[in-house]
Amino acid sequence: QVQLVESGGGLVQAGGSLRLSCAASGSIFGFNTMGWYRQAPGKQRELVARINSRGNTVHADSVKGRFTISRDNAKNTVYLQMNSLKPEDTAVYYCNLDVGGLGSFWGQGTQVTVSS
Repeated sequence: QVQLVESGGGLVQAGGSLRLSCAASGSIFGFNTMGWYRQAPGKQRELVARINSRGNTVHADSVKGRFTISRDNAKNTVYLQMNSLKPEDTAVYYCNLDVGGLGSFWGQGTQVTVSS
């Protein structure tokens, strides 16, 4: 059983920074991808950034240059450093672990609110 525990969300003023963390526990073996998605009210869940076991990253165009995803493989933890936050970044942020054919797992979500 895989569990993902997120932390680091909160309320911040526009231009501020937050760092999200997501620790994975359980039976995690081999190549995998960890990522962050977000869902704003009335909108579909969208990819923010993802990183695989080799460290290859993908960032959504809307966050390039402001957000940075990283991971610590020894700790099975992924981070999202968010700088220059904008009100439109307000959403619930979800951590995801994709282990290919073995499944895809989600965290419970953490609220990020950016005030103008």
